[in-house]
Amino acid sequence: MSSWLKKDDRVLVIAGNEKGKTGLVLARSEDRVLVQGLNIRKKHVKRRSENTRSDIINIETPIHISNVVPCTAEGKKIKLKSKVTDSGEKILYYVEDGKEVVYRILKKQHNK
Repeated sequence: MSSWLKKDDRVLVIAGNEKGKTGLVLARSEDRVLVQGLNIRKKHVKRRSENTRSDIINIETPIHISNVVPCTAEGKKIKLKSKVTDSGEKILYYVEDGKEVVYRILKKQHNK
């Protein structure tokens, strides 16, 4: 589910010009993610004063969240699931080779 994505998660692009490439999420808005090194566009920057010069810079532009999925470090896409453990923590996990691998802890147990 795309709503689980956060900053510094590794994602795989599944649609568009960058299909098949992976990268880290740099930022996220409601329905778009900014992925490091992907969806590069050129921006023409005007000369602001006599000391600066005009330039063409490369910037990363956002990708719609439906076009990316979480993936492992090797670039294999994964399906995240959530559950509450016996200790009361809510975790995100995925199944790999029949074993549950913890992706992230969502809610830690509170001690009273």
